[in-house]
Amino acid sequence: MNEMPDWEKRFRAPRVGLPDWAEDAPDRSLFVSNATGTYELYAWDRTTGAQRRATDRPNGTTDGVLTPDGEWIWWFSDTDGDEFGVWQRQPFGGGDDEPAVPGLEPSYPAGLALGRDGTAVVGRSTDEDGTTIHVARPGSAPVEIYRHRESAGVGDLSHDGTLIAIEHTEHGDAMHSALRVVRPDGSTVAELDDTKGGTDELGLEILGFAPLTGDTRLLVAHQRRGRWEPMIWDVASGEETDLALDLPGDVSAEWYPDGSGLLVVHSFEARSSLFRFDLATRSLIEIDTPAGSVSGATARPDGTVEYLWSSAASPSEVRSTTGEVVLDPPGFKAPASVPVQDVWVEGPGGRIHALVQRPAGEGPFPTVFEIHGGPTWHDSDAFASGPAAWVDHGYAVIRVNYRGSTGYGREWTDALKHRVGLIELEDIAAVRDWAVSSGLADPARLVLAGGSWGGYLTLLGLGTQPQAWALGLAAVPVADYVTAYHDEMEALKAMDRTLLGGTPEEVPERFTASSPLTYVDAVKAPVYISAGVNDPRCPIRQVENYVDRLAERGATHEVYRYDAGHGSLVVEERIKQVRLELDFAARHLPG
Repeated sequence: MNEMPDWEKRFRAPRVGLPDWAEDAPDRSLFVSNATGTYELYAWDRTTGAQRRATDRPNGTTDGVLTPDGEWIWWFSDTDGDEFGVWQRQPFGGGDDEPAVPGLEPSYPAGLALGRDGTAVVGRSTDEDGTTIHVARPGSAPVEIYRHRESAGVGDLSHDGTLIAIEHTEHGDAMHSALRVVRPDGSTVAELDDTKGGTDELGLEILGFAPLTGDTRLLVAHQRRGRWEPMIWDVASGEETDLALDLPGDVSAEWYPDGSGLLVVHSFEARSSLFRFDLATRSLIEIDTPAGSVSGATARPDGTVEYLWSSAASPSEVRSTTGEVVLDPPGFKAPASVPVQDVWVEGPGGRIHALVQRPAGEGPFPTVFEIHGGPTWHDSDAFASGPAAWVDHGYAVIRVNYRGSTGYGREWTDALKHRVGLIELEDIAAVRDWAVSSGLADPARLVLAGGSWGGYLTLLGLGTQPQAWALGLAAVPVADYVTAYHDEMEALKAMDRTLLGGTPEEVPERFTASSPLTYVDAVKAPVYISAGVNDPRCPIRQVENYVDRLAERGATHEVYRYDAGHGSLVVEERIKQVRLELDFAARHLPG
C-alpha cells in the first residue's frame, strides 16, 4: 500500500454515502459504498451493527430505496450502465431478488414513491411513450394514471398514501417544472404552475409531503425571488406559506420526522451549511458544521442530524450533530489534498466564481481547467479525487462556475439558453485570461478538460478557441449535437428542446452553432476522448462521428471506449481513465 501513489489511494480508499433509513423502522438503513472496488448498495441494521452488501453487479449499483417498514430493498436494475431497466426488490435481511412490479416493461426511471400499505407509484420514461406513471398495489396489476409526451416524474406519496405529487413539464419548458397532486386513481386534487403555461421561466420542485397521517401540506421549492427556496403548500386548502428565509444563495429543505420543523440546506458561493427552521416559532437556528460542503443531510427521529461532509482538502465523512462519525468504512483513509482558493473574475455576464487548487512550488504552472457537467450543477469546496490527482502531478486546477451553474441565482443558471455552450466558454475564457495574467497559469500549457457537459464544452472550446488550449481531455461528451439529440434518452431530448428552442429540424442554425462537430476542423490541440459504449446521455454514435472527422484530417487524438454507461462505478476503471489522461498530457503537453 505504501508503494501506491496518493492519487490512486484517494480513489481506492473505502468510502460511504449518506445512509437512507426506513421511515417506520429507522434502525434499518441503506447506503452506497465502494468497499469491494465497485459502488454497490449495502444494508445496515443499526440495532445489531450488521452490514451486508445487497447488490453485486459487474458495473455497480447506486439507485436504491427502503420500503417504509424496512422490510424490502428496492433497487434499479439496468444493463451495464444504460439506465434502462426495471425495479427489483429483495428482503432487507437477504434473499433472492425478484421483480418489484411485475407487468411493467423496462424503461428509464422517472421517480418512485413507496407507501405504507405496499403500494408503489412508479414513474417511467421511454422514447415511444414519453412519461407514464403507474400505481401498483400488492397482488394487483399496475394501473397507469398519467401519460404525457413531455418529461415528468413522481415526486412523493403522502404519509397516508392518499395523495401523489407529480413534477411535470407539459408546458414544454424542461428546465422549469410545474406541479400536480393527484389521487391514486389519477384524478386531480391541485395544480401549481409558476410558469403560467410556459410563459414565465419559474420552476417548482417537490421536496416532500409532511410526515404525518392526514396532513396535506407539501414542501416545495420555488424560484419566485430569483433563487431556489422552500415554501409550504397545503394542497387541500390551496394555502401557501412563504417561509422567507433570510439566506443568500439557494435553499432546500426537508421535514423533521415529527413535522415540527424543517432541516434547511443552504448553498452559497460553493459552500453549504445547515439550519433548523422551527415551524411554531418561525425561528432559524444554524446547525454547526465545518467549513466545506454538505452533499446530503437527514434529520433522524431523535432530532439529531446526519450529514455527508467534505472539503477540497478533506475526504468525505458521514457525521452527526452528536459529534460522532456515523459510518466509518473499514480500511485505509484517503490522503488529504490541498484546499481551494476562491477567485472572482469580471466576465461578460457578471462576476464569475472559480475555485483554484495550487500545487507545491512557484508558478506559472501547467493548468487544467476542469469543467463541471450538468450544466445545471456547480463545483464546490468538496473532496474530488480527480482534481487532486492533477495537483499531485504538479498541475494547477481551476474549476469555473460558468453561467448555467446553480447556486448563484436563477438568472445565472438560465443565462445559457439559446447560445448554448458558447456563453459558458466566454466565462471560462475570462477566467483563463485572469489565470495567465496573474502568473498562476503557463499560457503554453493550458488543458481544457471535463466530463459530460464539461466534455461537451471541452470539445466545443477546442474548436471555437483553438489558439487558447494546448490539450483537450473530454469524457463522455456531446460531440455531434444533432446526432446526440436523435440518439439520447427522451428526457434529455426535452431538455435540449428547451435549451435550444426546438428540435434540430426546427432550429438547425442553433444546433449547428452549438455543436462541436461544426468546429472540428479548426481543432489544433491534441484531443483525448473517453466514452461509454452504453451511454444513454451522450451516446457513442455521435462521439464516433466526431472522431472520424479528427481521423480524416490526421489530427492528433486518442479514444478510449469502455463497457459502461455515462461514467463508471468501478474503481479500477476510474483509476485507469485518470491514468490514461495523465499519460496523454505527459506525452503531448509542451515542456
